[in-house]
Formats: sequence, C-alpha cells, structure tokens
Amino acid sequence: MKRLLDIETWNRKEHFEFFSKFEEPFFSITCPIDVTLAYENAKKLQIPFFTYYLHKSILAINKIENFRYRIQEDKVYIYDEIHASATIMRDDKTFGFSFMEYIENVNGFQEMVRGEITRIQNTPGLLTREFPENIIHFSAIPWINFTGLTHARSFSSPDSCPKISFGKLISNNEQKTMSMSITAHHGLVDGYHMGLFIEKLQRLLNEEI
Repeated sequence: MKRLLDIETWNRKEHFEFFSKFEEPFFSITCPIDVTLAYENAKKLQIPFFTYYLHKSILAINKIENFRYRIQEDKVYIYDEIHASATIMRDDKTFGFSFMEYIENVNGFQEMVRGEITRIQNTPGLLTREFPENIIHFSAIPWINFTGLTHARSFSSPDSCPKISFGKLISNNEQKTMSMSITAHHGLVDGYHMGLFIEKLQRLLNEEI
C-alpha cells in the first residue's frame, strides 16, 4: 500500500524540486559497519551471513520514512513497506536480480531468500521478473574492501530507489567490519536521513539474540 505525499505542505518541497531537476540527483555515502556480533548471531542461528545482514538492512530501511518515499510521475508516494532486489550470482559468474520480500521474522525471511536464490540460479537472464517501485537495490561485493562506489545509471529512466552495497568482510583481531555504500535520491533523502539509517542498522546488527 502507498499514499500520496502532499508536496505543497511538505517542508522539503523546495529541496525536492531543486534536486529533481538534476541530471544526476543521487548521492552516496560510504562507511564501515561493525558486523562482529552480527556474524556470530548468523552462525548461532545457522543462517547465511549474507541473509542475516540483508534482513537487518531491510528492517532498518523500513524504519526511516524518507527511504520509503518513491517518485512516480513527478509525485511523491510513501509506501508502507519496502522490499529488496538483491543481485544473486550463478555458477557461471553471471547474476540476476532477485526479489526479497520484507518479512520481519528472520527465519521466515531465510526460507523466502533460500527459495529466491534457487529460482535465480535456475533462471537465465538479468531481469527475471517485473519489479515494483517499493524496493531497494541491494548488492554484495565480497571480493573488495572498497572505500567508495558508483552505480551504472540511465539518467533518462525515472528512478528513485535507494541502492545499498556491502563489501569484503575484514577481520582485525576480534572485530569484523564491512564497507557499506548507500546511494539515494537527494530530493527525498539528505545526509541526516543517511545518518539515521546507518545508526539504526548498526543498532540492529549489534542486537543480542
């Protein structure tokens, strides 16, 4: 479900109109995320680490309203829920775009992810289905400890979906960290909202089970 945001009474009206005129309205922030406890939690739950931090990322996205905004025909809508389209690699080293539904329970989420990974690995091509607007684009780049990241984009195609990427798992003594890049439309999201998301995600990753 979604509802229309009244742009005329929105305190970000000028920001939205200003950045929406840009050929490239997206901006990115890259930062390290501590995943020490999250890695241990995934092992205790016998859930793949990728699935565990993807689940926490979707939970955090859904907690920050600005990340649930989407632009459609110059109007801004607020979605009740945001899902993820994660890149899944196949044995031949190609990848396909998956659809990972937002499920609050991590075990239910794990079952859904397992089925979707199997579907992608047995389905050729890049776009294996139609995707709704209420998604984030999610990717893992586990071979690189990156300090910055850009995304391929078609400026002529309307797009307002945030993009989240995680890098290589780095171990330093007892601590484990990963680089995370988050990219969002500046007409909808500012650095403040990026900070809220990063703070919320880190808290979720640090939760005891």
